[in-house]
Amino acid sequence: MKARYQYRFYPTDQQRQSLAQLFGCIRVVWNDALAFCRSAEKLPGYNKLSALLTQSKKTEQRQWLKDVSSVPLQQSLRHLDVAYRNFFNSRNGKHKGKKSGLPKFKKKTNNQTAEFTKTAFSVSGEYVYLAKIGDIKPVWCRELPSAPSSVTAIKDCSNRYFLSFVVENEPKMLESTNQSVGIDLGLKTFAVLSTGEKFKSPDYSRCDRKIRKLQRKLARQKEGSNRRYKTRLKIAKLHNQIADTRKDFLHKVSTKVVSENQAIILEDLNVSGLVKNRKLSRAISMQGWREFRLLCEAKSEKFGRTFSTVSRWEPTSQICSDCGFRWGRLELKVRTVTCLNCGKTHDRDENAAKNIDQVGMGNRHDSKRTQRDCKTGLPARPDEVSRITAHKRSVSISKTSNSSKSGLPIITSNTQLY
Repeated sequence: MKARYQYRFYPTDQQRQSLAQLFGCIRVVWNDALAFCRSAEKLPGYNKLSALLTQSKKTEQRQWLKDVSSVPLQQSLRHLDVAYRNFFNSRNGKHKGKKSGLPKFKKKTNNQTAEFTKTAFSVSGEYVYLAKIGDIKPVWCRELPSAPSSVTAIKDCSNRYFLSFVVENEPKMLESTNQSVGIDLGLKTFAVLSTGEKFKSPDYSRCDRKIRKLQRKLARQKEGSNRRYKTRLKIAKLHNQIADTRKDFLHKVSTKVVSENQAIILEDLNVSGLVKNRKLSRAISMQGWREFRLLCEAKSEKFGRTFSTVSRWEPTSQICSDCGFRWGRLELKVRTVTCLNCGKTHDRDENAAKNIDQVGMGNRHDSKRTQRDCKTGLPARPDEVSRITAHKRSVSISKTSNSSKSGLPIITSNTQLY
C-alpha cells in the first residue's frame, strides 16, 4: 500500500532562490500548456505537450527554462493530462465521487509544488539531494519505511517548505476491542460514541476572530503593496494554524476509533445543506466532518475494518434507544430527554449514537416504526395524543364535541397519559 510521509525543511537563501525559480518555471509551463489546450480544437495528449515544451526551450522567450531540472516540468504536464482525463471521466460518470472541474491557471500566491522522480533525487543519510537544488536536510520526525519512489517539494501560502515522499508501507493488523460503534457528530462535542465516550472539539474562535479582523484590514489596503502582502501572510499563517490543529485532532480521533472497533458507523449528514444556516455555517465549516469521514473510511480499509453509513433520514434523535418509543422531533436546545414509555433519561447525542449503531448493524430498521420515508417530522404538539401516550397501546379518539371549548380531541378509552 502506498503512503505519503511529509517532513518540513528549512532551505538556505540560495536554495530558497533556486526553489522560487523552479516553482516559477513550473507555473509558466503549466499555464502555457493549459492555454494551448483551451485554444486547441482537439485536446492534445502528454506527448504533444512534451514536444511543445522542448520547442519552447529553444526560443529566446523561454530559454531560461533550461536553468532548472526538466523532470518537474515534465511531471507538471503529466498532472495536467491527468486533470483533463479526470474532468471528462467525471462528466461521463466513470469517475466516482464529487465531479471534477476544469483545470485552472496557477497563481503565485497559491501553494507551489514540484515533483521529482527517481532520476532526479536521492536520499543519503540525513540529506536529500534534489536535481539543481542541492542537498536538503529535512526534520526527520520518523523514519521512512522503505525507499521512496518520488518526492514532492511543497511551499504553502505562509512560506513553509515541506518534502512529501511516496513509499510502500504495509499496515500492521490491530485487534479490535469492540464489535461496532455508532458516532454522532456535533459542534461543541465533536463526536459522541455509542460506548459513551466523547471528544470535545478544539476551540478555533480565537484564531477566527483574528482572521476576520485582518480580512477587514486587507480589504482596505491597496493591491500590490507591501503592507497588503504582509497582511495576507498573517492571514495565511492563522489559517494554517487552524488547519493544522484540526488535522491533528481528526487524525487522533479517527485512529483511536478505527483501532478499537471492528465496525464504524456514521450518519450521512447533508453538510452542504447545514451550512446554509447563517448562524451555524462558520462553526460547521470549521469542524471538518467530511474530512473525518474520509479518514475513517481510508483507515478502515487500511486496517481491515468495516465502515458504513446510515441514511440521513433515520430519526436517530427522535427514538428511545432502549425501548424504541418515538417521541418526535426535538429542538436543538434540548440536550437531555426522558422517555415517556420506559422513563429512562438519555443524553441527546449519546442516544443518537446508540440508534446509529443499532440501525447500522441491522438491529433496528423498521419503516413502519419510523413512519416516514424522506422528511423530518415536525415537533410534537400538545393535541397529538398518539405521541404522548404509552407505547403499543390502542387509543380510540372521537370527534370533538360542540361543547368543547378547546377544540381538542376527546379520549374515550381508559388509556393512561404520561
